[in-house]
Amino acid sequence: MKKYLTITILAVLFLSLYSYYDISIEDLGDIGTITGAATGLPEQEIIEETIETTDNQNTNEAIQVTFCPTQNCEETLLNFINEATTTLHCAFYDIGLESVQDALRNQAERIEVQVVTDDEYYDKFSEDFVKEDGYAYMHNKFCISDNNKVLTGSMNPTDNGANKNDNNLLIINSENLATAFEAEFQELWNGVFKKGNPNAISISLNDITIESYFCPDDDCANAVEEEIKEAKGSIYFMTFSFTHEGIANNILVQHELNELDIKGVFESRMNSQYSKFEVFDYQGIEVRKDGNPNSMHHKVFIIDQETVITGSMNPSNNGIDNNDETLLIIHSSDIAKQFTEEFNRVWAEAEE
Repeated sequence: MKKYLTITILAVLFLSLYSYYDISIEDLGDIGTITGAATGLPEQEIIEETIETTDNQNTNEAIQVTFCPTQNCEETLLNFINEATTTLHCAFYDIGLESVQDALRNQAERIEVQVVTDDEYYDKFSEDFVKEDGYAYMHNKFCISDNNKVLTGSMNPTDNGANKNDNNLLIINSENLATAFEAEFQELWNGVFKKGNPNAISISLNDITIESYFCPDDDCANAVEEEIKEAKGSIYFMTFSFTHEGIANNILVQHELNELDIKGVFESRMNSQYSKFEVFDYQGIEVRKDGNPNSMHHKVFIIDQETVITGSMNPSNNGIDNNDETLLIIHSSDIAKQFTEEFNRVWAEAEE
């Protein structure tokens, strides 16, 4: 019965969108696909692992979060690079910070350093230990240190990325997560771009569950949509580019069916015809355009103030289907609290 109620309400919703935005019903896709109610899509296969930690290791030691530019992301990244003792493997879309370039060069003289960067920015940093991608955007932002620690998030190591744009940077102490990221890195290092092997993994780290996905190898859109469907109270998001139909439609369903507390901040300069800002605004969802004079570069969803979705992936067709990207889903009220505080800061600075 609930399935048919969902489809009925969606039909009304889509007709209203059709009349206001002059888009075709075909453009909206199959309702069953949008809701997931009638498709029976298989869940992403995830390997369950448990991370052993020391007795005195707490949540903050397991996962460190830094927000740019209000906190010192450049220092966080430099410390991560300089503390590596055996291996350092990094995949960065753009490496423009001279301090980071120097740190990588210095480390390459004493340990194994391998770096992959996007071909558009290879000229910025073209050392012997650096390779360029060969397909679409290599849009990742991650490093693996000593096979036991991962740095990731939305920040490119550029002056804007670290010191001007709104970004997040996470350091996660986990051998199993590092193994998954290393498998992805080796694909990039060996020239396998866009479509590699699925490397999704789910780990238990203290009292935190972390799911890691690599786009487009793993079904990143489905992973995000499933979390949105499970929301019971609130969905907050901060997105640089938000154009993906499926993710947007699942938020609209939650707004129409369950009247959740939904708020979102969009990067003000991303005003393409495909942006979901106007659709959300028209349907009564609270959305704002950011107030950062540079860029609001987050790619974040916060579900029920218990779950955080973040990484390099924008909720867009390119981010999900064409680029090499990372996506983390972190189930932790402590981490969600930190991201909610960042959301409130960005929301307060945004245009009403």
